[in-house]
Amino acid sequence: MKMTSSQAHKLIRQLGDELKTLEAREAKTRTFVAATVEDIESVRPEYDYDATQTAIIELQNKIRKVKHRLNVFNATTVVPGFDMTIDMMLVYMPQLTHRKSRLANMKTAMPKERMEGCYSRSSSIIEYSYVNYDIDKANADYLAVSDELARAQTALDLINSTVEFELDF
Repeated sequence: MKMTSSQAHKLIRQLGDELKTLEAREAKTRTFVAATVEDIESVRPEYDYDATQTAIIELQNKIRKVKHRLNVFNATTVVPGFDMTIDMMLVYMPQLTHRKSRLANMKTAMPKERMEGCYSRSSSIIEYSYVNYDIDKANADYLAVSDELARAQTALDLINSTVEFELDF
């Protein structure tokens, strides 16, 4: 069966939901409470240990196979325009996001800013904080990183929704 990365992620979520449902159902039926005056068989919930364990193992195997195939796809598929595989892009994009956040703080700094709480009534010394970089350069870098991040997200979204890989169960 062929599928895209986006479809594989949806399948993993779906299989995970099925597994959680099966495990929750098992938790509710594997034990039960009966009063001493009740007929135990009339209140016994339907539960097949072997069938349940087999179904759980099958779902876990499917999830493992899909995740492995997705990892192989991510490790071998090169993103056009970036000369990086998808798994490298998945590291690169958070790095860009972190850099963008740092630059956002730097581009909004004032060249000279009065320090708060660094002086007392008994002292007439006022301290200032001075930037030690070019604010315009930080702003230009911020814009460049923002553009690069948007370009990376778009390239990755395109691959995730259009490039298919083979998945065998």
